[in-house]
Amino acid sequence: SRLAQGAWIVHRSGAPQLSRGATSQQVSKMARRARGLVALGAAAFVASRCLDVSFVAPGAGNAASRRDVFAGGVGALLGVAGVVEQADAYDLMPLPYAYDALEPSIDKATMEFHHDKHHNTYVTNINKALEGKTQPSLLELQKTAIQSGPAYRNSGGGTYNHNMFWKEMAPTGTGGAPSSKLEAAITGAFGSMADFKAKFEAAGAPGARFGSGWVWLVLDKGGKLVITSTPNQDNPLMDGVDGTAGLPILGCDVWEHAYYLKYQFRRPDYLKAWWDVVNWKQVSSWYDDALAGNGASV
Repeated sequence: SRLAQGAWIVHRSGAPQLSRGATSQQVSKMARRARGLVALGAAAFVASRCLDVSFVAPGAGNAASRRDVFAGGVGALLGVAGVVEQADAYDLMPLPYAYDALEPSIDKATMEFHHDKHHNTYVTNINKALEGKTQPSLLELQKTAIQSGPAYRNSGGGTYNHNMFWKEMAPTGTGGAPSSKLEAAITGAFGSMADFKAKFEAAGAPGARFGSGWVWLVLDKGGKLVITSTPNQDNPLMDGVDGTAGLPILGCDVWEHAYYLKYQFRRPDYLKAWWDVVNWKQVSSWYDDALAGNGASV
């Protein structure tokens, strides 16, 4: 049967086999699974020797039962094989819609290389940085990302930001409208929805956010909605961020790779068109979470 969007298949013999197009994370998982199969076979052999034969570890005397020895031996085998790990790797989040679903605002070719190449690179690199280390949730990782170093800040931030970006968009005409609660908060903070959009676009324009970065709608620590922007893959969840800290509920990627194929140097046109694919249902849900003190779990 085909699983994981065709990244691997299970042969009739029961052995997992790679198919074309597997991502590096999926390849890594396959390798771990293969090691696990070997370890399970070895564990079965240990079981037969420990349980069927009167085997006791040398020097153990009556202190260790055959079951204790069996459990320890199997645990060691599984640990060596990589079955017992400190944490699972972060996955490349699949898009919740087709590559061309956001057209004409965002074209198919941009979505393909933005998700499959750029986003995948961030996921690959943060997983490499965390090999052999305790792996927190992606949300928890953001808090100390700046202090933890470039891999955490750039690749950990990039992984979180893009997960949020894909989820906060929806095919044209399906994203709905802000909830009455969110709309009232936006109107109270910015004057009107039209004024909010204009200020958001201005914050993301090249004159305000020169070079690469993101523009955000954030619930700040005082419980007020604020527009801010951050450089590169930083986000408002990070301690020490250059921007307003808080809980982001909406963010737009203004790196050139997010829009250049279609808009070239016309970032303001991209920002205006982007409103047509905002998933206000998801943003409204994140606003409710933020009011409860919770960051968007993506």
